[in-house]
Amino acid sequence: MNEINRTEISTIGEFGLIEHLTSDITPVNQETKLGVGDDAAILQFNDDEEVLVSTDMLMEGIHFDLTYVPLKHLGYKSAIVNFSDIYAMNGTPKQITVSIALGKRFCIEDMEDFYAGLKLACERHNVDIVGGDTTSSLTGLAISITVIGTAPKGKSVKRSGAKTTDLICVSGDLGAAYMGLQLLEREKIATMDQEGVQPDFAGKEYLLERQLKPEARRDIIERLREANVTPTAMMDISDGLSSELLHICKQSKVGCRIYEDKIPVDYQTAIMAEELNLNVITCALNGGEDYELLFTVPIADHEKVASMKDVRLVGHIVKEELGAALITRDGVEMELKAQGWNPMKSK
Repeated sequence: MNEINRTEISTIGEFGLIEHLTSDITPVNQETKLGVGDDAAILQFNDDEEVLVSTDMLMEGIHFDLTYVPLKHLGYKSAIVNFSDIYAMNGTPKQITVSIALGKRFCIEDMEDFYAGLKLACERHNVDIVGGDTTSSLTGLAISITVIGTAPKGKSVKRSGAKTTDLICVSGDLGAAYMGLQLLEREKIATMDQEGVQPDFAGKEYLLERQLKPEARRDIIERLREANVTPTAMMDISDGLSSELLHICKQSKVGCRIYEDKIPVDYQTAIMAEELNLNVITCALNGGEDYELLFTVPIADHEKVASMKDVRLVGHIVKEELGAALITRDGVEMELKAQGWNPMKSK
């Protein structure tokens, strides 16, 4: 490690580090159509389709807490978050490799539970497990999954295609996964020293499901295809709506306007936010882990997406010089900031 000339990673955060390390990388193989910087890389080996490749790492103590996360749910979620990256490129996941580092406290039955969840996710999305690696760990459980998918040639959707006047859409509802995490953390603390006491989750099952067992939105991709709508830009919402939308704006060189009263929030999310004295819109904008789809479409497709089940229009794309802003219920324009979860950013 370089102790003489030292810059803390926390000063630039996860995405800043990636950009810093990879900005000078130029692909040398003609099959590499898109490298670092999107939900997945794009490779092309024939004239008919593109190959999409993405990878995610989940670390115990950073991404999950085994105090309240069942291993079967963890296996399911580990696969789903990778499938979501492929759907976010308008593709179809086909294969995964699974690498695990585990300590001595885990037994064969534990790994059977993990793989039961992993296999269930793969069965539901028609994905094959084709390899991986297993090794030992002294610092907890680590999971690394690489997913391979495909898309018809020219149909992959990047973050960089949004155009002025495009409509901004999101699937599902936002903030529920974050509320589920807050609920689990609260009950963990409340029952820590009370042996045999069971946490009370009655009426909050939806929030727990969104945190522990999220779903990748293959159904939205299928509806878009059926309606003959191809998004101009798309991402999955893993780090929060504000963060993802700013990524699209940066890479598309555009600005945006989204409206507070259009942001979809579930009733349980709103109730839980009130219970915890949190602003529900702030949670919806910055909570993360919803794995819903954020996408832009041409204004000509307004009627098609407006009538689409489980899709909400939340704003529109504007010129870059106008910046990114949230319009409140009172009509006040507020600068949109990326406040989503970032494991390498200073607190």
